[in-house]
Amino acid sequence: MLKKFLRDAVNLIVGKQAEEIVDLLDTNNHINEFILAKKLDITINQTRNILYKMSDYGLVSSIRKKDKKKGWYTYFWKIEVLKSLEFVKSDIFKKINQLENQIQKRETKRFYICKRCNIELNEENALIHNFICRECGDVLMLKDNTKVVREMKKNLDKLKRDLDFVEEEIKKETEKIEKKKLKELKKEERARKRKLKMRRKRRKEKKTSKKTKTKIKKAKKKVKKPKIKKKKSPSSKKQRKKPRKKVSRKSRKKTLKKKVKTKRKSKKLKKYK
Repeated sequence: MLKKFLRDAVNLIVGKQAEEIVDLLDTNNHINEFILAKKLDITINQTRNILYKMSDYGLVSSIRKKDKKKGWYTYFWKIEVLKSLEFVKSDIFKKINQLENQIQKRETKRFYICKRCNIELNEENALIHNFICRECGDVLMLKDNTKVVREMKKNLDKLKRDLDFVEEEIKKETEKIEKKKLKELKKEERARKRKLKMRRKRRKEKKTSKKTKTKIKKAKKKVKKPKIKKKKSPSSKKQRKKPRKKVSRKSRKKTLKKKVKTKRKSKKLKKYK
């Protein structure tokens, strides 16, 4: 049933000539557009036109990869099952609404028909033309709508059944997508936990290496032999200059006067000698 609905989606957009593309695109991996063209036995431009029309409605997803030798990009395509099923569902809803409106009209209103031309008119248009056919001039006859209503109701039931099947397929697809997402999330969590473990190990290793280095340094310091200090001779010792005391002006003058007096006395003593 799923393949049938996917073909219906392609048929609505492109036409029956492109229904075979569903069998090729309904895979887990994306497929090269040149391979699609070969298998469908059409040109690459025709395949691209089909794929671009489908991508406008979101029924197809694509990935591009660069060719290392030639330098241009090649596109890889895949059908989006969930979006295509939702597209079919919306189309079935429209058809159901149209049929329900038509059944309501057939059951409540009268319709007239020309048996020779097989032209059908509602009561208002028949009154405008005085219940006479515009083309042949025959009198219009009242149409029995029981058979038409019966056929419409059969089609309506069929469409409702198809809608139920589509909804079931949508549920299955959503469950598949949720499972895939959960798997991806679990993988990401595992990878994140591994990274955290690796970081913690590295930090511990750094701390242990630092501790070992400090221990080795301390041990080396302990093992070092004490240096023997050579006694310096007294002549080699530099005489340290004592810092000069700050002397005021008055004290300086007094010292100068004393020096002058001592010089004068020494001179006088020399003369007497």
